[in-house]
Amino acid sequence: MSRDAIPVLWLCGPPGVGKTAVGWELYSRCARAGTGTAYVDIDQLGMCSPESASDPGRHRMKARNLGALVANFGQSGARRVIVSGVVDAERGPPLDQLPGAAVTVCRLRAGRGDLKRRLEARGSQGDDAAEDALRESDALDAGDFADLCIDTSGLPVAEVARLVRERTGGWPLFTGPGRASAGTRPDGHPVTAADGRILWLCGATGVGKSTVGFEVYQKALRAGHAAAYVDVGQLGFCGPVMADDPGNHRVKARNLAALWQTFRAAGARRLIVVGPVEDEDTIRTYAGELPAATLTLCRLRASRDRLAERILQRGQGGSWAQPGDPLKGRSTAHLLRVADRAAAEADVLERAAIGDLSVDTDRRTVEEVADAVVARTGWTSAAGRAGHTGAARKSR
Repeated sequence: MSRDAIPVLWLCGPPGVGKTAVGWELYSRCARAGTGTAYVDIDQLGMCSPESASDPGRHRMKARNLGALVANFGQSGARRVIVSGVVDAERGPPLDQLPGAAVTVCRLRAGRGDLKRRLEARGSQGDDAAEDALRESDALDAGDFADLCIDTSGLPVAEVARLVRERTGGWPLFTGPGRASAGTRPDGHPVTAADGRILWLCGATGVGKSTVGFEVYQKALRAGHAAAYVDVGQLGFCGPVMADDPGNHRVKARNLAALWQTFRAAGARRLIVVGPVEDEDTIRTYAGELPAATLTLCRLRASRDRLAERILQRGQGGSWAQPGDPLKGRSTAHLLRVADRAAAEADVLERAAIGDLSVDTDRRTVEEVADAVVARTGWTSAAGRAGHTGAARKSR
């Protein structure tokens, strides 16, 4: 392993095996210990359509994006990166797309009965999804690309995480196996600034940024546009954070620019981004990394009661299973305190008039809010509403 290579632990396996939960447990332990560690859910790095015939499953696209993130995290102080997510069941991860990384592939598996129970518990969609997961599990069991394999059957997440550390020689100290990827470590920044149109949905916690944003993305695809989607909050799991950048916006901005370059090269013309924007300085941070793109910032609004309702729903699991969701499973008292802070946050954003436009979400379904966003921005039309280039925003 090269002295300069960043250790990467890649947890893979079929749906329901616990990749994300174990990856987040390992990352959380490292964060509590104050070690420089980053975490990535690989599935968040490939939401770009249409899929290329030369890259079924978008495995190479996701790995290319991961390579850029690993370099950016390294520049931000991370000494190791934990990755969870799907891989090609026959070939494993395309390590040639990860220059500057020393990768250990850890495959998690579980018995068919365990997988079925886990998929049912998390509400996976129907028998077809379960059968697909079982077929993928069988294919992975037949492969030999992983450096190690751990059977998770009947084990809690904490115990699986302990076994991973034990079998990798004490991760995160990383004295275990690793395969250095070929190539030269990139400098962490895109080679060129990608143009194209970016629509960013921001707003207070619980306003519905992710659900509305993904629906807008789906509408763009149905309208025939080549488009991509990024939840920018998923690009900044890197700690410890800098005192002058508690939101990790600098590393998120570099990572967003890297993803957009990859998506743009793959043919995407439009990008839907969701994530918090606290103030104009935050906007300028991202604009500086996207100087050639035309960015439209749309703030979603909701009343105090509606924010509280949505936050309580998220606490009960009523949202997508995002890694490290800070609301899921928390007490009602805690969630109500979060709702109070969200309402105060919404008031600050309103007074500062953050965004090029705002859209109310009260008494509207997700689809209705998405329709309003599309109508106000012209997002699915050929021309659309004019925004500001990143370079222009940075200088404002």
